[in-house]
Amino acid sequence: MSTHYDLIIIGSGPAGRAAAIQAGKLKRRVLVVDRKDRLGGVSVHTGTIPSKTLRETVLNLSGWRERSFYGRSYRVKQDIHAGDLKGRLHQTLDHEVDVLEHQFTRNHVETLNGLARFTGPHALEVATEAGEATRLTADKFLISTGTRTYRPGYVPFNGQTIVDSDEVLDLEDIPRSLIVVGAGVIGVEYATIFSALDVRVTLIEPRETFLDFIDRRTIEEFTHQIRENGVDLRLGSAIDKIEDAGEHVEVSMANGRHVRAEMLMFAAGRMGATDKLNLAAAGLETDHRGRLDADRQTYQTDVPHIYAAGDVIGHPSLASTSMQQGRVAACHALETPTLPESPWFPYGIYSVPEISTCGMSEEEMQDRGIAYEVGVARFRETSRGHIMGLEHGMLKMLFSLKTRRVLGVQIVGEGATELIHIAQAVLDLKGTVDYFVRNTFNYPTLAEAYRIAGLDAFNRMPIPKEYKVKREDNNTQLSASKEAN
Repeated sequence: MSTHYDLIIIGSGPAGRAAAIQAGKLKRRVLVVDRKDRLGGVSVHTGTIPSKTLRETVLNLSGWRERSFYGRSYRVKQDIHAGDLKGRLHQTLDHEVDVLEHQFTRNHVETLNGLARFTGPHALEVATEAGEATRLTADKFLISTGTRTYRPGYVPFNGQTIVDSDEVLDLEDIPRSLIVVGAGVIGVEYATIFSALDVRVTLIEPRETFLDFIDRRTIEEFTHQIRENGVDLRLGSAIDKIEDAGEHVEVSMANGRHVRAEMLMFAAGRMGATDKLNLAAAGLETDHRGRLDADRQTYQTDVPHIYAAGDVIGHPSLASTSMQQGRVAACHALETPTLPESPWFPYGIYSVPEISTCGMSEEEMQDRGIAYEVGVARFRETSRGHIMGLEHGMLKMLFSLKTRRVLGVQIVGEGATELIHIAQAVLDLKGTVDYFVRNTFNYPTLAEAYRIAGLDAFNRMPIPKEYKVKREDNNTQLSASKEAN
C-alpha cells in the first residue's frame, strides 16, 4: 500500500524549499524527499551558504576591509586556523536548517529522508538508511536534486591535499599555497577567498577567457584587482597531469610549465544529481552532464506532470533563480495562477571583490546592433568609498541612445551584490538615464555611484527634442517641458 500526495518534491535545496512552502500555503498535501539526514540540500550544506559564510568570516578575521588604512600587515586575528572558520560555518548552517524545518512545520510540509527512485511515471520508492523501502504515488512531481561535483578520473582525489569544492570545507589546516583548477564561479570565489587569507593561490583555467557571461570590461577590471591581490591567474593553460607527491601537489601543464602547492582544489564543472533517480521508469532522459530539460516558463519536463527546477536544469544555476523556479513550478503544477518571472534577474559572484550584473553586456548590445552610451563611476570617487578606504570598485551602466533606457549594469567591488538591486528595479520598470539625473541619493553612500555613472552618460548623450533650454540670469538651466518617463 502506498501513500498518495498532490505533489512530491525530490530535493530540499532552494527550488524544492520554495516549491514545498508554496504548495503548503495552497493547502495541498506535499512531501519533500531528501537523501541527506538534514534538510537544505547542496545550497545549505556545501554550496551557497557555506562559501558565503566562509567569505565573510575570512574578510572579518583577516581585517581585509581595513588594510587600506592600516597597511597590508594589519590583522584582526593574527593566527587564523581552520577551526576559526568552521566554528562560524557550523553555527550558520545549524541556523539555516532550523529555519527551514520551522518553515516546513508551519506550512504542514511532510518530509522523508532517503534515496528516491522512480518505479513508474506516478510512483516512487524511497530507500531509507535503515534499509526500509517506502512506496509513494503523486499526481505531480518536482525534481530539484541540484548538482554534485564533477570528479574526472585523471584527478587523484584524496580528500586532504587534492579535494573538490565540497571537501574544501572540511580542511583540517589552512594551506600556505593552493592551486585552484577551473575559473568558473566556484573556482573564482574560493581562489579569491583564500587569497584574502594570504594563501598563495594559482588559478588555472584551460580556456583563454573566464566568466564569459560577464561583460568583458568588467572582467578586465576584476582581473586587474585579483592579480593585484596576489592571485596568479593562468589562462589558456591546459593540464597534462596532476600528481600527488605527498607533501605537495604537482601540476604539469601542456605549455611545459609546472605549478606546485600544498593543496589543489578541483572546481571545473558540476553534474546534475540525477543518476540514482531511475528516470527511465518515468520516461525521462538527461544530457551528458546529468541535467534535465524543462520549459523555462512552466518548468515542465517532457513528461508534463513531472517538473524540474534549480541547478538540475542548468544555467543560471543560482540559489535566487532556483527559488523563483521552484515557486513558479509549484503554482503551475497545482493549477494556481501566479505572476510570471521577471527577465531582469541579478547575477552575483561572491568573490573578493564581488561582481554583480543585471541586464545586457556591451558585447550583447553590439551583437544586437543597439546604439548605446556608457556611464562609469569609480567607488574611490565617492565620499563613502573614500571613508571606507576603497581603492577599487567600478559601476558601469549601459543606456540606449534611442530610448535612453537603462539596458544593463555591471558592478565590481565592495557591496556589488547588494547595490545591483537598484539596477534591477530600474530595468524592470523600464527606467531611463533621466532617473539617475533627476533623483537625489543619500550622501555619502556607495549607491551614489549610480548618479555619478548616470551623469557621466547623460553629459555625452544628445538632448531630447522635448527638452528646452531656458536662460535666466545668465545661467543656463536644462529643464524638461514634460515628465521624462
